[in-house]
Amino acid sequence: MFEEKLWLWRLRHGNAEALGRIYDRYKHDMLGLAVSLSADRTAGEDAVHDVFISFVRRAPQLRLKTSLRSYLLSSVANRVRNDRRSARRHPPPAAETEPAVSDSLRPDRIAVQVEQATLVERAMAELPYDQQEAVILHLQVGMTFREIAESQGVSINTVQSRYRYGLERLRSLLDGKMTP
Repeated sequence: MFEEKLWLWRLRHGNAEALGRIYDRYKHDMLGLAVSLSADRTAGEDAVHDVFISFVRRAPQLRLKTSLRSYLLSSVANRVRNDRRSARRHPPPAAETEPAVSDSLRPDRIAVQVEQATLVERAMAELPYDQQEAVILHLQVGMTFREIAESQGVSINTVQSRYRYGLERLRSLLDGKMTP
């Protein structure tokens, strides 16, 4: 936390290296979250880019109540949420996307992994957004329930409920469809 405050102070005072350090430190978490929430790598990259531009513009007056990581991840989640709302109002033409897989895997394993990834992606898409966000922030990004609650301005109990209901819904949607 002290290191984050130092980076933010340096950024406010024109140190471009501080922005580079912040970006390098959090870009993977931010991109992972954005891609998971949007289910689209390009849209995820755009969201992270937009968040960093906004972050740089707001840095001089920014007063964090949470960690910088929580702030940035919340900003990404909010950006994706806003983009999804906008997309519902103006839907783009439908396009099928396939999950990326490693070429080093055997073809039979690739087929199983692609099928399972597609099933999970479809099941996640059926969850309410707040449950999706809680599951992804906790499982994929590794945020604690307290960090998620602080970043979203809700109680820990609310986050835990969203997470629990999300997992229960995923289990029911995927029941019998996944192979070990």
